[in-house]
Amino acid sequence: MSVLPAAPPAASAERTSPVGEVALLLRRVGAMCLVELQKLRHDRTELVTRTVQPALWLIVFGTTFSRIHAIPTGSTPYLDFLAPGILAQSALFIAIFYGIQVIWERDAGVLAKLLVTPTPRAALVTAKAFAAGIRALVQALVVVVIALLLGVGLTGNPLKLLGAAVVVVLGSAFFCCLSITLAGVVLSRDRLMGIGQAITMPLFFASNALYPVDVMPGWLQVVNHVNPLSYEVEALRGLLVGTPARLGLCFTVLLVAAAVMITIASALLPRLAR
Repeated sequence: MSVLPAAPPAASAERTSPVGEVALLLRRVGAMCLVELQKLRHDRTELVTRTVQPALWLIVFGTTFSRIHAIPTGSTPYLDFLAPGILAQSALFIAIFYGIQVIWERDAGVLAKLLVTPTPRAALVTAKAFAAGIRALVQALVVVVIALLLGVGLTGNPLKLLGAAVVVVLGSAFFCCLSITLAGVVLSRDRLMGIGQAITMPLFFASNALYPVDVMPGWLQVVNHVNPLSYEVEALRGLLVGTPARLGLCFTVLLVAAAVMITIASALLPRLAR
């Protein structure tokens, strides 16, 4: 009596179904995020030193321009108007140089080892974006404390504070992945440092962080409307200070921009390991 051939083992439902693939991706992202959080334990000094610049902006620039009333902000005191912009600026300055860490991992051989594991490239990039967001949140907390000491009227609503934290993470994720994308193009720490320094201040000054959109010249208003930092500042200002803000639009722009940049950075990540 002939024996029927055994049926091939059923493929794992986790790996074949879309839900299983998403669950697997989320677990890999979570694991890589834990790895990145472990790295932050060794960077406490850097987090402290990076708070000096936003503190100077608030204490020197903010208090000075509050006295001379040079920038019209309506019924909102200028220091209150400025604080969310400086918070967004501090997050930008942290995230925009994150690609340098990726190049360092490339030079140390760490990136090549990560890329040969089953971990999706999107999970690696998302973990970097998450780590940048956590760094930005730590610095944002320091900026908030300084702002409160200067008398800035920030909200105490837990939901609005949570929303502001989400905005900071999304904005940091975008600029972190922009930095990784640039790293995948230039492949050099020195070049990336130069490009990062060249674009940070234009991004900052072409946003609404320091002054209202209404006082900008027409061409700068156009740039402002395509600058993700402007939507981050608008959302933070609306949540923390209570000024009018298009929160739905801001969250949508930041979420879509972060997702698109994660996709682009994931596609360019293998180029760094060649």
